[in-house]
Amino acid sequence: MKRVFFTFLGASISLAALATEDPTKPNKTEKKVEKTEEVKVVVEEPKNPLSFSGYVDTYYFANFNGVQSNLGASGFERIFDQKANNFQVGLAQFKTTYTTDKVTGVIDLTFGNHGDLGNYGNTMSPLGEGIGTTGLAIKQAYISWKMGSKATLTGGQYGTNVGYEVIDAPVNFNYSLSNLFGNGPFYHTGIKLDIAATDKLGLMVGLVNGLDSKDDNNKSKGIQAQISIKPIDKWSVYLNYFGSDEGGEKKDMYSWFDLTTSMQATDKLLVGLNAAYGKNSIGSWAGAALYLNGSVSEKFSLGTRIEYFDNSKGGIYLVDENGDGVSTTGITLTGSYKVSDNLMFKPEYRFDSYKNEKGTSQLFDKDGKLTKKSQSTLGAALIFYF
Repeated sequence: MKRVFFTFLGASISLAALATEDPTKPNKTEKKVEKTEEVKVVVEEPKNPLSFSGYVDTYYFANFNGVQSNLGASGFERIFDQKANNFQVGLAQFKTTYTTDKVTGVIDLTFGNHGDLGNYGNTMSPLGEGIGTTGLAIKQAYISWKMGSKATLTGGQYGTNVGYEVIDAPVNFNYSLSNLFGNGPFYHTGIKLDIAATDKLGLMVGLVNGLDSKDDNNKSKGIQAQISIKPIDKWSVYLNYFGSDEGGEKKDMYSWFDLTTSMQATDKLLVGLNAAYGKNSIGSWAGAALYLNGSVSEKFSLGTRIEYFDNSKGGIYLVDENGDGVSTTGITLTGSYKVSDNLMFKPEYRFDSYKNEKGTSQLFDKDGKLTKKSQSTLGAALIFYF
């Protein structure tokens, strides 16, 4: 999900010593010591509070429609891997984290096509239109303050709580991203409070600027909320909400209600589910995706995503050439091979079909005309991570 996972590293020191009377001095009953024992003190060095991580991904996908783009009439048919029959660098990430007992600071920078698309709301420079901005490189930049054993306050720009998938390629099993991901929020700029009520129940509420933006376009603030439940050790459930008034003079409320859950069904099988419903002044949309990921060996896994997304009322981004809403059904088959500790290879096949009430075509053919209602892509991604 676009949900970002936040890691709090603890620093600890353990001291083990063999405590005895001084063996070099006589005790009350002995005049001398025949044998002395060496006393060893083992000190574990504290963990470095500063850590670095990141990744680079590169890919090639062939589109069987003979086109050089996976996009169609709306421009949202494939949210990140838009180019077809092209060698591409998706994203380069460099993330710095500094953690103490009370505070965690994160600077998460991304570069490349997928980075620009993911941070699209940061394109406006404070210096004015047409001037480049370094804000486009900021995927996340936030500070978390551990207020106590159960409460954490976070402020800055951070990933959304809505959805199953995230921007980071090494985290998702499937390389290409779902329609649920592409038609939802990516990130928020604001403040949020996380409360660990128990070891099985968590709560979060936040107040943020508008949808996917470092700046707000009106006086209203968006609201995010989450209830996380862990019924059993291998099953997690997240109930998410995000709502924001995106209108100017006239109110236009965008709302998402989202369910995300995953279960480690067996040692080798992970089952995930994402379902969402959204609405605004134009209309509503809804979708669901089922994820099945199985481990074949220590180095190789297979996974599938089966998704249905309905935007037939045209409320969100996926529309036809006339601006009318469409629905789509898709299946993605992905392999994941661990080449080494820092290198991952992901071959993938994806099929998507589209339909609407008027029966218009959604996708381009090799001559650049909208005559296709489905597309298949086949390719692979290579991901280096550290």
